[in-house]
Amino acid sequence: MSMLTDVGNLMYLYLNEIEPGEGIEISEFLVESAAKLLIQSGKRNWVPVIVKEIGKDRYEVIGNSFIYAVAEAAGLERVWCIIADSSELTIEITRILAGEAIPRISLSTATRDEILAALKYLIDQPGSPLKGIKLAVAANRIEEAPRQYWKTFDPITKLGCGITKGKKLDALKQVFYLTPEPLPEIIKEPSILATLTVTELKKMAKKRSLTMSGKVTKADLVKLLSQ
Repeated sequence: MSMLTDVGNLMYLYLNEIEPGEGIEISEFLVESAAKLLIQSGKRNWVPVIVKEIGKDRYEVIGNSFIYAVAEAAGLERVWCIIADSSELTIEITRILAGEAIPRISLSTATRDEILAALKYLIDQPGSPLKGIKLAVAANRIEEAPRQYWKTFDPITKLGCGITKGKKLDALKQVFYLTPEPLPEIIKEPSILATLTVTELKKMAKKRSLTMSGKVTKADLVKLLSQ
């Protein structure tokens, strides 16, 4: 294994010592065209490949996969690389900075501006299932909802903001994740209670020794618990 001081260094590595890693979908035209230009310009990749060490004189690409693919297509024997540490956080941020992954933010704590920007990004994507939704309306209703307690994205479909189950809801997972807080022991806010399941509401009612006779609906439980 190389010394710890290699982390952060620019090194001229043999291409056959480097594994491609996860890689990305790359146009063959772009790779081959760039490879020709690389050969014509002296075969030096001025933008380095980012790699992590996986063994003695063995490395794996974690960022700038396009450059690796171009270098391989150009028949380069060696390629300039920066050695990164192999932590998951380093790999994630490297892929994001290289434009190979989309950064995600916690919807549980995001500000309105962050929600607005993320939704706009999704809407602007070619063929986005979110095209047609009212951006400001969706951002406002999500921001105002008790999202700090959400365990899934399903409550969004009940906000009346045009985001329904299926492709629209799934699209949100490209830019958001959830970090839910524990529910308080006693909840009386109807907007929060409405996001819970009937089973959860019944458990809360039982803990508070609240009972109802006959067939009980979710609306009945929400009304009972909000008193």
